[in-house]
Amino acid sequence: MADRLILASGSPRRRELLGRIGRAFEVIVPDVDEVHLPGESPEAMVLRLALAKARAVAADHPGATVVGADTVVVLDGEILGKPTDAADAADMLTRLSGRTHEVLTGVAVVPGECFATTTSVTFRTLTPAEVDGYVATGEPLDKAGAYGIQGLGGALVASISGSFDNVVGLPVEQLSDLLRPGGRRRQ
Repeated sequence: MADRLILASGSPRRRELLGRIGRAFEVIVPDVDEVHLPGESPEAMVLRLALAKARAVAADHPGATVVGADTVVVLDGEILGKPTDAADAADMLTRLSGRTHEVLTGVAVVPGECFATTTSVTFRTLTPAEVDGYVATGEPLDKAGAYGIQGLGGALVASISGSFDNVVGLPVEQLSDLLRPGGRRRQ
């Protein structure tokens, strides 16, 4: 891997997570349209978008190692993106209440490889007052699936199976293996 490392993301959560690997990096936010293509599976979508973000930045920074990522929440095969407003956030949280959903993150390392990680998350059964109270904090409004597990939204979660960091937005466990000299991701 190159000495220069760039994170192709404006997410403060991804910045914090990548910082855990103990390597200096820059942040450059790519201009990529994050649209879901008709018939595209959630895994195909996160891999495509992660690669598009990494390649967009890598094109202007030859020789650098660029990390791109994209995360989605999936319930019953449907992608739950960032809510459009408070009512949409409340609807998403009500749908997630008492149920298990998947969080998928696609990661692309250019040059290198792409991978996707899936974590299952089960919500507690939420009361309408809990949903309204959480939405009123404003936290769910900029997060896929309308919750942030690393913040106040963590109280909504009954259990997870898989990587916690993946749910936050970047599976550091797998990525750190790739970024190590001669490294390969864990299977």
